[in-house]
Amino acid sequence: MDLLERDDELAALGRLLAECAAGGRVAVISGEAGAGKSSLAAAFAEAAGPRAHVVRGACDPLLTPRALGPLHDIARALGGRLRDRIADAPRVEVFDLFLEALDRPPQAACPVVVLEDLHWADEATLDMIAFLGRRLALCRALLLITYREEEIAPDHRLRTVLAGLPPGLTRRVSLPPLSAAAVGELARRAGRDAPGVHAVTGGNPLLVTEVLAATAEGIPPTVRDLVLSRLATLGEPARDVARLVSVVPAHVPAGLLAGRVAAVDECLAAGMLTAKDDGVAFRHELLRLAVEESLSPVRRMALHAEVLAALSDRPGVDPARLVHHAHHAGDVPAVLRWAPVAARRAAALGAYRQAAAHYATALPLTEDHPPAERAELLEEYSSATYHGGLSGAAIDARRRALALRERLGDPLGIGTDLRWVSRLLWWNGRPDEARAAAWRAVRVLESVPPGRELAAAYSNLSQLFMLAGELPEAISWGRRALELALLVGDRDTELHAMVNIGSARFHGGDRAGIAELERAHEQAAAAGLDDHAGRALVNLGTIAVDAGDFGTADATFARMVPFLAARDLDGYMRHVLGHRARLELFRGDWQAALDDAEQGLTGPPVPGPSLVPAIAVRLTVRARLGETGLIDEARDAAERAYRGGEIQFVGPAAILLTELYWLAGDDERAAAEARRGMVVAERPGAGGQPWFLGELAFWLWRCGGLTVPPPGVAEPYRLAIAGEWQRAAAWWRARGCPYPEAEALSGGDPAAALRIYDRLGAVPAARRLRARMRDQGLPVPRGPRPATAADPTGLTGRQREVLALLAEGLSNADIAARLTLSAKTVDHHVSAVLTKLGVPNRGQAAAAARRLNIGSSPHVPGGADS
Repeated sequence: MDLLERDDELAALGRLLAECAAGGRVAVISGEAGAGKSSLAAAFAEAAGPRAHVVRGACDPLLTPRALGPLHDIARALGGRLRDRIADAPRVEVFDLFLEALDRPPQAACPVVVLEDLHWADEATLDMIAFLGRRLALCRALLLITYREEEIAPDHRLRTVLAGLPPGLTRRVSLPPLSAAAVGELARRAGRDAPGVHAVTGGNPLLVTEVLAATAEGIPPTVRDLVLSRLATLGEPARDVARLVSVVPAHVPAGLLAGRVAAVDECLAAGMLTAKDDGVAFRHELLRLAVEESLSPVRRMALHAEVLAALSDRPGVDPARLVHHAHHAGDVPAVLRWAPVAARRAAALGAYRQAAAHYATALPLTEDHPPAERAELLEEYSSATYHGGLSGAAIDARRRALALRERLGDPLGIGTDLRWVSRLLWWNGRPDEARAAAWRAVRVLESVPPGRELAAAYSNLSQLFMLAGELPEAISWGRRALELALLVGDRDTELHAMVNIGSARFHGGDRAGIAELERAHEQAAAAGLDDHAGRALVNLGTIAVDAGDFGTADATFARMVPFLAARDLDGYMRHVLGHRARLELFRGDWQAALDDAEQGLTGPPVPGPSLVPAIAVRLTVRARLGETGLIDEARDAAERAYRGGEIQFVGPAAILLTELYWLAGDDERAAAEARRGMVVAERPGAGGQPWFLGELAFWLWRCGGLTVPPPGVAEPYRLAIAGEWQRAAAWWRARGCPYPEAEALSGGDPAAALRIYDRLGAVPAARRLRARMRDQGLPVPRGPRPATAADPTGLTGRQREVLALLAEGLSNADIAARLTLSAKTVDHHVSAVLTKLGVPNRGQAAAAARRLNIGSSPHVPGGADS
């Protein structure tokens, strides 16, 4: 296949294929519609020849995408256990089977997985790409994915998935339009004199090809005109075939075109259609749309009805396709038949947003259905939207189901829906309403014979008490749940309650809770209940950080993160990364803290305060390194945390705001924020949080608002406030926490504190301390460490690295790949560099780098070598 102006791209793909001998690689091909992404992939596969075993899968522009649609295409090609199990196996097993199919011996051809049109991908397919990205080192495979740049909005989840791919193993290829010279060459080959083709098409390869293939004189102004002019040259039977194919995204199986062989051949000969798999299709989606949009509404509905009738009796047809055609045919009974089937299948594969979309298609058509049937559909819809991150819709749907259950007088249904409403309200940062719904659920379910529903309601109430720090109540209700769950054989609730009880005990300082959480984890993992197993570790690790038990936290995170990643428990993972970032912040590993925080914040928006710890770490690191203008974002995080009302979220947010004001020299506002946070930390039922209380009290003391340590504060803060700065510093030093050590030393040995601040790149804190020393008439050490002594801007080591790469002309994405950082982290570093240099753009930053003679440096400020 001869492609013009694509030699560099083909060579890049060839190099990636060669590199696969050392481990998997990813090629990300992007471009506008018609840029030639599929043609490039096909040309690469042809050029690779026997070195590669190419399998393809594509996403389709259906009403609601097929769950794992591309993998179904690939499974048919690969065969084996993947093909046999993909329809009914759990998603984790399907992904493992896919990875197993890619694990081929070194002497075999390298597997090349082509996934096309990821802008239309379903949630489960994006999860699959993330799954493969985390495991590429395990197989010798090349993953080649394509998408349209113009179809990806800033919040599209594909962006998150692409950002999470390993930078050192991923190559991005963006396809530019063809030059005027290349278009001229194509015109010459086509025997056409078309001087205006490049101007009209903008060099888009698809449009150029269509214009040059047109038989009419002149250049049609639109794709629609191009296609319809070609369609007009066909006989009526062939035009009917083209119209039928136009209403079927992807391709039409040969069986649907029985009896129309001559018409199909005419379409193929004229280039209107092309052979694909076991049928035919348009050569490009733009061409299909041009024909489909030319149809009258009546004809379009009739063609969809024809396709639906033909597909309904075919075994193995994805129900998402049947929903698509039923909807466009206006066939209400067919939509109600197939939408729930498609939704349940999508939910089983983790494509919760697609499941929710199927339910949303069916629900408006059920207004006259029996209340029980409608309530069940609403409950399933609520569950799908909750798991898909659409929590507002989840609450609304569950409340509508609750109203129907109340109309039916169904206490079990009422209690279950109230429990779910409670959970959803807490997740949205509305704990008071959540507790009210939880109490109602218990009261309703206690009015009928006890069963699983009541056990679950007890455990839900126990969890709410535990999260709020009301620990005796959490343990009491957890025991009730546990006893009833054991009585009725409800293993799920039994483990949920065990996690609540263990968490409450550890949270209250009883180390027996650690063993209980370990036991709950082991039993849940053995039973295959991954959610409970993951939650046990999550609570153990995060409570350990909150309790200053860094050893337990370290050991738990080391086990927890691989456990969550292996099971794709991404909801937990994002929450956990924020807490691991807090641990790394204490330990002075600021780059690791920033990277973890950024990764935790990368993904769909999450309601409520669960990501506040990650936000707090991200802003704290940036502020400590000298970035300004962060107050508004910190206030937003604090507002979210205070609305949730729990100290686990209020603590990090209040400490963040206090420190930002202090670094800015506004001690009065810093003291006010510390007092505000302490009100929550000292509130009855806050769960005895000596660490949050201690840190806030320490800040209040630094601002002159406190003279003696309050009762119950954590030991190092008590020592510092009491003036025992040497013992406080020694406490932190023994645990490898340099920044808190410097804060303690600043109370009695400011020169030693400055050395730590300078080593960490903590410019604002060092600046404040130097000013205080001058005011006190103390000798002030010379300044920053040698790595930044020649740089009057105060850039940190990492910022110097970023600036050096800016001077080389690298983009942020290239810098991220070079330094193995996330793109967001690099964005923040670039912003900080521009701020410190006082320049408005990258060009002037590069000029400043040359003036300062700044080159790349391996040092990471606040890194493990600090």
